Amino acid sequence: MKRALVAAAFLLGAIRSAHAQSADPDMVRVVDGFYRAYESFRPPDGVPNAIIRRRFEPFISPALEKLLTDLAAVQSRYETLTEGRFPPLIEGDPFTPNFDGATSYVVGACSADAHGAHCEVSLTFGAAKDKLRSWTDTVALVRTDAGWRVNDIAYGGTWDGGNRGTLAETLTSAIEHGNDMKQ
Repeated sequence: MKRALVAAAFLLGAIRSAHAQSADPDMVRVVDGFYRAYESFRPPDGVPNAIIRRRFEPFISPALEKLLTDLAAVQSRYETLTEGRFPPLIEGDPFTPNFDGATSYVVGACSADAHGAHCEVSLTFGAAKDKLRSWTDTVALVRTDAGWRVNDIAYGGTWDGGNRGTLAETLTSAIEHGNDMKQ
Protein backbone atom coordinates (compact mmCIF):
# COMPACT_ATOMS: atom_id res chain seq x y z
CA MET A 1 0.00 0.00 0.00
CA LYS A 2 2.81 2.38 0.95
CA ARG A 3 4.57 1.72 -2.38
CA ALA A 4 1.35 2.43 -4.27
CA LEU A 5 0.96 5.76 -2.47
CA VAL A 6 4.57 6.72 -3.20
CA ALA A 7 4.15 5.75 -6.86
CA ALA A 8 0.89 7.70 -7.11
CA ALA A 9 2.50 10.77 -5.53
CA PHE A 10 5.46 10.51 -7.92
CA LEU A 11 3.12 10.13 -10.91
CA LEU A 12 1.00 13.10 -9.80
CA GLY A 13 4.16 15.20 -9.41
CA ALA A 14 5.31 14.19 -12.89
CA ILE A 15 1.89 15.08 -14.38
CA ARG A 16 1.91 18.49 -12.67
CA SER A 17 5.47 19.10 -13.81
CA ALA A 18 4.64 18.13 -17.41
CA HIS A 19 1.58 20.40 -17.33
CA ALA A 20 3.60 23.33 -16.01
CA GLN A 21 6.28 22.77 -18.67
CA SER A 22 3.71 22.58 -21.48
CA ALA A 23 2.04 25.90 -20.56
CA ASP A 24 3.57 28.96 -22.21
CA PRO A 25 5.11 30.92 -19.30
CA ASP A 26 4.24 34.17 -21.11
CA MET A 27 0.53 33.36 -20.68
CA VAL A 28 0.88 33.00 -16.93
CA ARG A 29 3.12 36.09 -16.70
CA VAL A 30 0.59 38.24 -18.59
CA VAL A 31 -2.42 37.03 -16.60
CA ASP A 32 -0.52 37.48 -13.33
CA GLY A 33 0.55 41.00 -14.43
CA PHE A 34 -3.04 41.83 -15.31
CA TYR A 35 -4.24 40.85 -11.84
CA ARG A 36 -1.36 42.70 -10.18
CA ALA A 37 -2.55 45.81 -12.07
CA TYR A 38 -6.09 44.93 -11.00
CA GLU A 39 -5.00 45.04 -7.35
CA SER A 40 -4.39 48.80 -7.78
CA PHE A 41 -8.08 49.17 -8.74
CA ARG A 42 -9.32 48.95 -5.14
CA PRO A 43 -11.99 49.57 -4.30
CA PRO A 44 -13.36 48.80 -7.75
CA ASP A 45 -15.63 51.57 -8.91
CA GLY A 46 -16.85 51.45 -12.49
CA VAL A 47 -14.72 52.75 -15.32
CA PRO A 48 -10.99 52.80 -14.51
CA ASN A 49 -9.44 56.25 -14.88
CA ALA A 50 -6.50 56.98 -17.20
CA ILE A 51 -3.90 56.29 -14.50
CA ILE A 52 -5.34 52.86 -13.73
CA ARG A 53 -5.80 52.05 -17.43
CA ARG A 54 -2.08 52.72 -18.00
CA ARG A 55 -1.27 50.05 -15.38
CA PHE A 56 -3.27 47.53 -17.41
CA GLU A 57 -1.78 48.49 -20.82
CA PRO A 58 1.21 46.08 -20.82
CA PHE A 59 -1.15 43.16 -20.25
CA ILE A 60 -4.25 43.84 -22.39
CA SER A 61 -4.99 43.51 -26.07
CA PRO A 62 -5.52 46.56 -28.28
CA ALA A 63 -9.22 45.58 -28.54
CA LEU A 64 -9.69 45.54 -24.75
CA GLU A 65 -7.71 48.76 -24.37
CA LYS A 66 -10.00 50.40 -26.95
CA LEU A 67 -13.13 49.25 -25.11
CA LEU A 68 -11.84 50.69 -21.82
CA THR A 69 -10.78 53.98 -23.44
CA ASP A 70 -14.06 54.29 -25.38
CA LEU A 71 -16.06 53.59 -22.24
CA ALA A 72 -14.18 56.28 -20.31
CA ALA A 73 -14.98 58.83 -23.06
CA VAL A 74 -18.64 57.78 -23.20
CA GLN A 75 -18.87 57.90 -19.38
CA SER A 76 -17.50 61.46 -19.36
CA ARG A 77 -20.00 62.55 -22.00
CA TYR A 78 -22.83 60.74 -20.16
CA GLU A 79 -22.01 62.51 -16.89
CA THR A 80 -22.10 65.87 -18.67
CA LEU A 81 -25.40 65.13 -20.43
CA THR A 82 -27.10 63.81 -17.28
CA GLU A 83 -25.53 66.48 -15.06
CA GLY A 84 -24.66 63.71 -12.62
CA ARG A 85 -28.34 62.93 -11.90
CA PHE A 86 -28.03 59.26 -12.90
CA PRO A 87 -25.71 56.51 -11.71
CA PRO A 88 -22.57 55.82 -13.75
CA LEU A 89 -22.75 53.47 -16.71
CA ILE A 90 -20.92 50.83 -14.69
CA GLU A 91 -20.99 50.62 -10.91
CA GLY A 92 -18.71 48.39 -8.90
CA ASP A 93 -16.18 46.05 -10.47
CA PRO A 94 -16.40 45.44 -14.23
CA PHE A 95 -13.47 42.96 -14.17
CA THR A 96 -15.19 40.29 -12.04
CA PRO A 97 -18.75 39.06 -11.52
CA ASN A 98 -18.62 40.38 -7.94
CA PHE A 99 -19.73 44.01 -7.39
CA ASP A 100 -17.03 44.43 -4.72
CA GLY A 101 -14.35 42.74 -6.84
CA ALA A 102 -11.77 40.25 -5.65
CA THR A 103 -9.26 40.48 -2.83
CA SER A 104 -7.07 37.57 -3.95
CA TYR A 105 -6.38 35.52 -7.04
CA VAL A 106 -4.52 32.40 -8.16
CA VAL A 107 -3.69 31.82 -11.83
CA GLY A 108 -4.48 28.21 -12.71
CA ALA A 109 -4.15 26.11 -15.82
CA CYS A 110 -3.59 27.78 -19.19
CA SER A 111 -4.08 26.23 -22.60
CA ALA A 112 -3.86 27.43 -26.19
CA ASP A 113 -5.68 26.48 -29.35
CA ALA A 114 -5.94 27.84 -32.89
CA HIS A 115 -8.06 30.80 -31.69
CA GLY A 116 -5.95 31.96 -28.74
CA ALA A 117 -5.48 30.86 -25.17
CA HIS A 118 -7.40 30.61 -21.91
CA CYS A 119 -6.31 30.65 -18.29
CA GLU A 120 -8.44 29.73 -15.32
CA VAL A 121 -8.17 32.20 -12.44
CA SER A 122 -9.51 31.38 -8.98
CA LEU A 123 -10.69 34.55 -7.25
CA THR A 124 -11.88 35.29 -3.74
CA PHE A 125 -13.53 38.26 -2.11
CA GLY A 126 -12.96 38.13 1.61
CA ALA A 127 -13.57 41.49 3.25
CA ALA A 128 -15.51 39.82 6.06
CA LYS A 129 -16.07 36.21 7.07
CA ASP A 130 -19.79 36.44 6.34
CA LYS A 131 -19.10 37.80 2.84
CA LEU A 132 -16.47 35.27 1.76
CA ARG A 133 -17.08 34.47 -1.89
CA SER A 134 -14.97 32.35 -4.27
CA TRP A 135 -15.29 31.65 -8.00
CA THR A 136 -13.26 30.88 -11.11
CA ASP A 137 -13.16 33.19 -14.12
CA THR A 138 -11.72 32.26 -17.51
CA VAL A 139 -9.32 34.78 -19.01
CA ALA A 140 -9.14 34.78 -22.82
CA LEU A 141 -5.79 35.72 -24.34
CA VAL A 142 -4.82 36.65 -27.89
CA ARG A 143 -1.40 36.59 -29.48
CA THR A 144 -0.24 40.09 -30.49
CA ASP A 145 3.05 41.42 -31.87
CA ALA A 146 4.00 42.03 -28.23
CA GLY A 147 3.10 38.47 -27.14
CA TRP A 148 0.05 37.13 -25.29
CA ARG A 149 -2.42 39.75 -24.03
CA VAL A 150 -5.68 39.57 -22.04
CA ASN A 151 -8.55 40.06 -24.48
CA ASP A 152 -11.61 39.20 -22.40
CA ILE A 153 -12.79 37.56 -19.18
CA ALA A 154 -15.67 35.10 -18.91
CA TYR A 155 -17.28 35.63 -15.52
CA GLY A 156 -17.57 32.49 -13.42
CA GLY A 157 -19.79 33.72 -10.59
CA THR A 158 -23.23 32.16 -10.30
CA TRP A 159 -24.89 34.21 -7.55
CA ASP A 160 -27.82 36.58 -8.03
CA GLY A 161 -26.91 40.13 -8.92
CA GLY A 162 -23.43 39.36 -10.25
CA ASN A 163 -22.08 40.29 -13.67
CA ARG A 164 -22.96 37.69 -16.30
CA GLY A 165 -21.32 36.89 -19.61
CA THR A 166 -17.97 38.51 -20.31
CA LEU A 167 -16.05 41.69 -19.60
CA ALA A 168 -16.20 42.69 -23.29
CA GLU A 169 -19.99 42.27 -23.30
CA THR A 170 -20.30 44.37 -20.13
CA LEU A 171 -18.13 47.17 -21.53
CA THR A 172 -19.84 47.11 -24.94
CA SER A 173 -23.30 47.23 -23.34
CA ALA A 174 -22.31 50.21 -21.19
CA ILE A 175 -20.88 52.02 -24.23
CA GLU A 176 -24.08 51.40 -26.19
CA HIS A 177 -26.23 52.60 -23.29
CA GLY A 178 -24.16 55.78 -22.93
CA ASN A 179 -24.30 56.42 -26.67
CA ASP A 180 -28.10 56.07 -26.59
CA MET A 181 -28.34 59.29 -24.58
CA LYS A 182 -29.74 62.11 -26.68
CA GLN A 183 -27.47 65.10 -27.01
